[in-house]
Amino acid sequence: MSAKSMRDQFAETMLELGQEDNNLVVLVGDISHFILQPFAKACPGRYYNVGICEPTIISMAAGLAKMGFVPVAHTIAPFLIERSFEQIKLDFGYHQLGGNLITVGSAFDYSNLGCTHHCYSDFALLKTLPGSQIVYPASPVEFDILFRQVYANGQLTLYRLPAYQHEQVLDSKDIEFGKGVKVIEGEDVTIVATGPHLKAALGAREQLTAHSIDAEVIYLHTIRPLDDNLILSSASKTRRVIVIEEHAQSGGVGEEIARLLHTVGPIQFSSVCIPDEFQREYGTYHDHCERLGFSPEGINNQIQREFNFKA
Repeated sequence: MSAKSMRDQFAETMLELGQEDNNLVVLVGDISHFILQPFAKACPGRYYNVGICEPTIISMAAGLAKMGFVPVAHTIAPFLIERSFEQIKLDFGYHQLGGNLITVGSAFDYSNLGCTHHCYSDFALLKTLPGSQIVYPASPVEFDILFRQVYANGQLTLYRLPAYQHEQVLDSKDIEFGKGVKVIEGEDVTIVATGPHLKAALGAREQLTAHSIDAEVIYLHTIRPLDDNLILSSASKTRRVIVIEEHAQSGGVGEEIARLLHTVGPIQFSSVCIPDEFQREYGTYHDHCERLGFSPEGINNQIQREFNFKA
């Protein structure tokens, strides 16, 4: 596992790119202020701590994009995406402007702060905007590589930075925007993992192997555009697909993959996701994961139960 946090990698990538690209501008909502000071000093006039004014941050970023800059807007997920969605839709979406939205605190990363700080509908909201892109890297190297690949491509891109990492080492050559990663080959069932839950998916695979079930594991760091070819290729072989995603059921990756699978005939489908209801329980991030089935045991049990494998 990398000792570096996702947020530290974000600050490091901004510093390096900011010295190479004079059009890169960073705006924050009173978070990550201290770790971005090296960028602020190295790139004078291109760093703004706007404060707790998220819709204003979005409008400022869109204005900068209109003037030819490449804006990066960064703060906590529910405030940047849900609170500011009108500005995202109108200022970026309607005017077809490119920019970068970098969030922390997605889903229930801030578990102890409750509903105000939960955000499990961010993918669904961004998907309503034509041309938008969604990246969900769960290791620092993924963020660094993927951000450099697309940050200035003229599209609006959401980068969801999780608090926890998947702790797996991926070959940097396999990290390409829009392309999934086949982590392990298998024949009996396809596990499509996103975010930090690649770790749980691999743990589930170990348990399934003990029951003579050979699982293929695919990891998606890019949520939109979806790697249709990789998913269809695996599903056509195993005929069983389960998606692991820390997002609401509606508008998530699972819903999109379920629609995709209809194009290749009958395939058994299931998902481990956040139900379409408020998460009212108290507990840590890991307590929520355990309760919702984001664990090796939870995934293993769901696969055996819903796909009728004999134990």
